[in-house]
Amino acid sequence: MEIFGDILIGVGAVFLFLGGLGIFRFPDVYNRLQAGTKCTTLGAFLTIIGVGVAEPSWFLKSLIIAVFILLTNPISAHALARASYRTGVKLWEGTVVDKCQDFAECSDPLEEE
Repeated sequence: MEIFGDILIGVGAVFLFLGGLGIFRFPDVYNRLQAGTKCTTLGAFLTIIGVGVAEPSWFLKSLIIAVFILLTNPISAHALARASYRTGVKLWEGTVVDKCQDFAECSDPLEEE
């Protein structure tokens, strides 16, 4: 079990590294949030579960922490992206589709008054 836990920790570390690389390399806030959220959610989940598998006495605590990250990380990234869009952070000039502009809930509430 310890070897399997070490493998999970290693794979999680690779995902965390790729998420950091995506944050560094991608052109705008929205792409960076997407890379950071997907990679760091999976990377943190695998790393924490790997610790729980390697140390069985910590498994329940690790599972609780991992579930908390799975629930909160995507929600917080969505809130950050929506707040960025509503405050006028521009999309990258290479962006092809802006689906949020079609919805009234994405518009700036100060413009509606």
